[in-house]
Amino acid sequence: MSPEVYGHEEEILGKAYDARLMKRLVHYLKPYRANIILATFLLILASMAQLAGPYLTKIAIDNYIRVGDISGLSVIIWLYVGVLALQFSLQYFQIYIMQLVGQKTMYDLRMKIYSHIEHLGLSFFDRNPVGRLVTRATGDIQALNELFTSGVVAIFGDIITLFGILGIMFYMNWKLALFSMVVIPILFVATVIFRTRVRKSFREIRTRVAHLNSFLQEHISGMWVVQSFAAEKKTDERFRNINRDLRDSHLKSVLYFAVFFPVVEIMGAVSLAIIIWYGGGQILKETLTFGALVAFIQYAERFFYPIRDLSEKYNILQQAMASSERIFRLLDEKPDIRDPETPRSNDVVEGNIRFENLGFAYNNDEWVLKDINLDIKQGQRIAIVGATGSGKTSLISLLLRFYEFQKGNIYLDGISIRDYGLKKYRESFALVLQDIFIFSGDIAKNVRLGNKEISEDQIIQSLKTVGADHFVDKLTDGIDYVLMERGSNLSLGQRQLLAFARALAFDPRILILDEATSSVDTQTEILIQEALEKLLAGRTSIIIAHRLSTIKNSDKIVVMHKGMIKEIGTHAELLAAGGIYFRLYQLQYKDQESAVGIQ
Repeated sequence: MSPEVYGHEEEILGKAYDARLMKRLVHYLKPYRANIILATFLLILASMAQLAGPYLTKIAIDNYIRVGDISGLSVIIWLYVGVLALQFSLQYFQIYIMQLVGQKTMYDLRMKIYSHIEHLGLSFFDRNPVGRLVTRATGDIQALNELFTSGVVAIFGDIITLFGILGIMFYMNWKLALFSMVVIPILFVATVIFRTRVRKSFREIRTRVAHLNSFLQEHISGMWVVQSFAAEKKTDERFRNINRDLRDSHLKSVLYFAVFFPVVEIMGAVSLAIIIWYGGGQILKETLTFGALVAFIQYAERFFYPIRDLSEKYNILQQAMASSERIFRLLDEKPDIRDPETPRSNDVVEGNIRFENLGFAYNNDEWVLKDINLDIKQGQRIAIVGATGSGKTSLISLLLRFYEFQKGNIYLDGISIRDYGLKKYRESFALVLQDIFIFSGDIAKNVRLGNKEISEDQIIQSLKTVGADHFVDKLTDGIDYVLMERGSNLSLGQRQLLAFARALAFDPRILILDEATSSVDTQTEILIQEALEKLLAGRTSIIIAHRLSTIKNSDKIVVMHKGMIKEIGTHAELLAAGGIYFRLYQLQYKDQESAVGIQ
């Protein structure tokens, strides 16, 4: 997926405030509403304490300093210190509580997103890059955390402070208050311009970040290709361009902030000058006290702090709305495969499988499987062969309910697979792919996959059965040996042996091998043949493979071509028929049979 396509969704900004989205966000805050109410109450008290400071200054100057009352001044000083201490304590607990709420809400949302992603069908992952999904559970969740901790409640506090300052200033001297507000229209216009420019800049940054994430995820994952083709210089140049665009977008945003904040400071200075000019005249006329003028100056300075803070909160709110839009779009994605309202229970799975008039298309009417009819009896070993793109893996994906088929049906033990609960149904299967996925963590973890019912003895026995103990026993920590990402500190053959052990440990009724031995060298394959026989014994098994050692002894070989079953029979029957299988054998298998001595 190109960076342009990847970044398209990141451009979503929407409104700075969307009541519909906020209502859904509030749902995740409900468990912590008592904490939020307490934090809001503390913030109101902290704002009131903040407003008390300048007024205490007025009282100190007019009532005590002017008349030389030192004892009274001492009382005011201690009262002022007490107000500061109270304000500090209130703000401390308010911030701590909201940070706690933010972290807990982030935890809940991340769990919700991950759990939801786990239940989405593979078709969803076909059209959504991994980097985008990771961004939803990290960057977008972090943006919501800022909203919870530094956004809504803090905005409420700034508004209380603003109106509190205005109320006190008009109470003290309404004429001076009006003069000090002369700069507000200019400040309003500057704020509107700033908001518009920053909004556009923010959109650019989100898009550039998406491009950067997409590039990094793709090229770091495929670094072996980049290095093997000596393409470092070209990819470095492409990354430099993407990185430069992101840097320039950030610098543009920095420029807007660098202009806006000084404008606010200048407007504050102009307001202060007006207060001194007009207030000084009123002092001379003895219609205003000196303490009131000092208090006015302090209130005027504090008046512009919330305005500047609200401008920052606007960006937090806008980013949070954009992130929540993307998060809820993901959470609203419906799984392709869902459990029926009343799932059928089948405590003992026998392993009889029937494909009946099956038809499937990934896109509209581009059918990749057409009118598939196939019976697989309990304990049978079925091999599926065919050229690349013939539909072999698609057939297995439908059997495992990774995708939903459009025509026909699939039955397990006479029951439609759509009637089973998904979890219970998949527990009957074990799948071993050509591309083995190994998780970071120890060997035991990779065999057990979180199933605590699988004991350590079972893990060791499974490793021994498939012959993996030959290399595991040589590792420093045995089954506790820690594997790196995707098992990069194991060879490809070792990873596949580990996958066989994983399948055996889960003891499935139905085993599916999708090209599972295609990348194993001949010597390693010979070592695991006996293990495979034990693994396949007593189980219904479906094998997609090119190696004759796993195909030749199958009870039935199914030959697929262009999404249809063309031939069914044993190895000898299909060779004798001289059809597609015979031609595939002539092209691909004859030399391999000679190499391993198969007649």
